[in-house]
Amino acid sequence: MQIRAAIFRRPHEPLTIEEVEIADPIGKEVFVRTAASGVCHSDKHNIDDLVGDRWSGAGKVILGHEGSGIVEAVGPDVTYVQPGDHVVACLSWFCGNCEQCLRGRPHLCSGRAGMVTRGTADPPRYSMDGAPVQQGYDIASYAEAMLLHENSVVKIGKRYPLEAASIVGCAVTTGFGAAIRTSGLQPGETAAVFGCGGVGLSVIQGARVAGARRIIAVDKFEAKLELACELGATDAVNATETDPVAAIRELTGGRGVDHAFEAVGLPMLVTQAVQSLAIRGTATVVGVLPAGAKIEFPWEALRPECRLQTSRMGSNAFRVDIPNHLELYEQGRLRLDEMITHRIALDDLNDAFRRMDEGEGARSLVVFD
Repeated sequence: MQIRAAIFRRPHEPLTIEEVEIADPIGKEVFVRTAASGVCHSDKHNIDDLVGDRWSGAGKVILGHEGSGIVEAVGPDVTYVQPGDHVVACLSWFCGNCEQCLRGRPHLCSGRAGMVTRGTADPPRYSMDGAPVQQGYDIASYAEAMLLHENSVVKIGKRYPLEAASIVGCAVTTGFGAAIRTSGLQPGETAAVFGCGGVGLSVIQGARVAGARRIIAVDKFEAKLELACELGATDAVNATETDPVAAIRELTGGRGVDHAFEAVGLPMLVTQAVQSLAIRGTATVVGVLPAGAKIEFPWEALRPECRLQTSRMGSNAFRVDIPNHLELYEQGRLRLDEMITHRIALDDLNDAFRRMDEGEGARSLVVFD
């Protein structure tokens, strides 16, 4: 079957929209007609060549990993979904059998390698003129259809809008989970969030739901700070107008915050997050840093017994978490619609990345017919 997809060939070049051949599902594969795909900063890192040689020698690649859609066909070994089901894709696919999965940490699955991909003897999932096309993150949601392993999807209720549901697959799960699960944030504690894009706004909402008494949003774009306050931040710091560390200290009476979150992927912001901590505070790196990045800060900037940690996809168990997030959305406690600031066609994807560079809006969403 022919579908349209956004093709990445090499760094620093625009994606091209082309016809791609997608195979029929085999084994445990699920054919999903894509409804929507969020435009994530992680894909921009690939385009800007900030993640090393991830796609070196891969040829043509379909990026995108934040998709939702409707199941149209399944392979003969699929037991979890059936045609007509609504699903959200998540790149935290899992094997279910390794030590990490069995210990309740499927987001750290150590049995992932080769588990959700096709074998070398099988025909490729995607191809152009007989040559394979790489499936980015084993999801490839910048396409009219996705061919996924059943352990890469979660079934959701048909009452939920697929547009809003798509961003839960990455941005919301990553940011919300970092606040409510990875960080250890307790009710009544304070937080600062560096970066108010889709992930940062999700951190802010997670901190609000978790009961943080003060949430300080830090960004260099005023519109993002305004949206952050609408979604739960109690204070806003414009990093172009003041030193954010000094501002956080002033807002907290010199104490600092119990939790600081870096939600962009910039070493400088990790340093600032650490410097803004209170005694026994925790800085959580949520953003994806460039390959080879080094984090530096003066030793005297460290408060006693503070910690620096990373968060992988919000420490999620997505088959449980994504339905829970959507229930919070239904209740009005997790606001997704406000985070989607642009709805675009697949042909406008490069414009979405340009807006990302310029700090315009929070989350762009590719909407398919």
